[in-house]
Amino acid sequence: MKYCALTSTEENTEALRAEYKTAQEIGRIRLGDRHFYFRSARRVFYIPYTEIHRYFRRVMLVPAKLCCGRGDLAVEHLVVCDADRELAQIELPGSHAAKVLMERLRDLAPGALVGMPSREQDGSGREEQANDG
Repeated sequence: MKYCALTSTEENTEALRAEYKTAQEIGRIRLGDRHFYFRSARRVFYIPYTEIHRYFRRVMLVPAKLCCGRGDLAVEHLVVCDADRELAQIELPGSHAAKVLMERLRDLAPGALVGMPSREQDGSGREEQANDG
């Protein structure tokens, strides 16, 4: 597999491969000691925890044709952001996996904000932190 950085930080491939093998796996996501990993096709993307500025859950309603008619299915995603933009939106296997992942990320990336950025900013120019979890 090819390891691709989503930030400007490039790492040694052998060190990444060793950490990836021992990382905790939750769906397509793996949580290593120093990096957040996720798979897409034949690539593994990684983000150092120090580069994660914000993360939150995004639930998207997908219209579906069901046996009893039409309905919407709730699909869970984890969104990871740096200081400027969204780096990744990764589909999760369910709401339980999302809750477990959020709890683990609180320990691994303690400096990151949890929750979506608010639309309004307070007087100091900083975004208010929204609760999510």
